[in-house]
Amino acid sequence: MEQDLEQSQTSRGQAAAERSSIEGIRIQAPQSYRPTAHIWQTGDLGQNSLRFSNDLRRMLDRETVRRPVQRFFKRFLDIVLAGLALVLLAPIVGLIILAIRLNGPGSIYFTQTRVGRGGRLFRLHKFRTMISNAEELKQGLMAQNELDGPVFKIKNDPRVTRVGQILRKTSLDELPQLWNVLIGDMSLVGPRPALPSEVVQWEKWQCRRLVVEQGCTCIWQVSGRNNLTFKEWMRLDMEYVYNWSMWLDLKLILLTIWVMLTGKGAY
Repeated sequence: MEQDLEQSQTSRGQAAAERSSIEGIRIQAPQSYRPTAHIWQTGDLGQNSLRFSNDLRRMLDRETVRRPVQRFFKRFLDIVLAGLALVLLAPIVGLIILAIRLNGPGSIYFTQTRVGRGGRLFRLHKFRTMISNAEELKQGLMAQNELDGPVFKIKNDPRVTRVGQILRKTSLDELPQLWNVLIGDMSLVGPRPALPSEVVQWEKWQCRRLVVEQGCTCIWQVSGRNNLTFKEWMRLDMEYVYNWSMWLDLKLILLTIWVMLTGKGAY
């Protein structure tokens, strides 16, 4: 049942505490958060996409980057480069799979529901870098969070495996997302897709990240990543949204390769 988020502060707080099911996971807004009408609409989440308040949905529809010719070439570049990378990197992928398997029990891949362009939900894939029960231990580590905003990250996370430390430092854990790019869930370049439980805490201006395809890399990834504050991260994403071009995409792809080789800002 949909909640009217434009009611009183009390009603908004109750709405934030409600849980909704998304493809087998549960989302709950933090108790300290009080959503505003233009951010989040609780209740049923629609088929494969988040349901936003009417004014935010109108904003997303109005500001979605259209430019059909450039978007066609962006998609063409995604398919060509992602397909080529999957073929060329197949031996490395094989070694990573073997290393994860030898490192201990657990699945090879880690899959999460993320929010794509316009609020569409999709399943994002990564190589598993943590122990199998990492999500169960997360709540006990929240006090050690080193990032501000609705994101969680600690430099010496005890849940990360030995192989996972290498994969994270080199960003090789992100390689399975090339498949997400190939099938159209993501682009090679664009703001990093967020968790639905993070989107619920965004301010309205931050939701403008969703007017473009979400991607594997963006300005944030080549500008310090985890060394930046959350608002700095969001502003860099906004810079991409308002200045997107094919030339910028190519430039960021080349810079990302350098960052992967140096491990700058990654942990």
